[in-house]
Amino acid sequence: MKVYIVGAGAVGTYLGDRLQNASTEVIYGPRRLDDVRKVEADLAIVAVKAYDTDEAIASLQQALGGQSTATILCPQNGVGNEEKLAAAFGADAVVACALTVAVDRTRDGDIVPSNEGGLGLAPMGKVTHNWLVAAFEQSGIQVKVVSEYRALKWSKLALNIVANASCAILSVLPERLLAMDQMFSLEVRAQRETASVMKALGVKAVDLPRYPVRALQGLSALPTPVARMILAGRIAGGRGHKPPSLLLDLRAAKGRTEVDVLNGAVARAGRDLGIPTPVNTVFARVLDDIAHMPQLWAKYRERPQALCAEVEAEQQRMAAIVARA
Repeated sequence: MKVYIVGAGAVGTYLGDRLQNASTEVIYGPRRLDDVRKVEADLAIVAVKAYDTDEAIASLQQALGGQSTATILCPQNGVGNEEKLAAAFGADAVVACALTVAVDRTRDGDIVPSNEGGLGLAPMGKVTHNWLVAAFEQSGIQVKVVSEYRALKWSKLALNIVANASCAILSVLPERLLAMDQMFSLEVRAQRETASVMKALGVKAVDLPRYPVRALQGLSALPTPVARMILAGRIAGGRGHKPPSLLLDLRAAKGRTEVDVLNGAVARAGRDLGIPTPVNTVFARVLDDIAHMPQLWAKYRERPQALCAEVEAEQQRMAAIVARA
């Protein structure tokens, strides 16, 4: 089997390392499109940030050619990436993927995966791709197959937004967020908004390896103090001292983050469905503003009251729109 990976970051390297064996050749695509050469691959993995998906598609098209029968695996965060890949390669070629193994990279560039988690897989089209399940299981990765790809990706999104955008905006680690009373109410509200959007879309949450997503969404329906107590324990025991992905995006100063396919996706769906999503809307807008204008970060660093005020103003704005309708 030949595997072609676009993106040699932590996720791409982890999956490549696990798949590589005596019968599998792993090739990492070059960064520059001009350096891409044709390759006969059985599996192509798109392991770039969501904001680089368009460039990854161009790279894959050049590498695979027009007659390729390769399966395209998408372990990217957020929603919307699979649809782009399906438009380029056909839905039957694309398999949605949710990776729940925490993968860190040391200063020396070594990959350090956690011992927990696994892969959720869901085909976009009618082809089952059972061989892919067998390949990952043979590599020692726990695999769960989900029948509906939107359920898989929205369930992973529900995990990804926990203590993520808020930590990035306030420039704090999750363990610091636990001490901010106002922020936990916003975290619970963000989950409630996401659950409401998923329900309106007809998307049911599914549990993923290591993470009971359905229980997480059930917590959001509990009284806020109870939900906070349980959720705080999960965050502290999981990644309380680790910078979440969106904070890493801001620290990298690339001028963009993945918030658009996370909180931004909830906000857009809410607007289309007529469901108020003030928390996710503000998280997405403020974080995007900071990414483009880093000087704005000073307004929110360790200042939860400033972020809460933005949410309150957005809630009033949405209520005024409803009242006028």
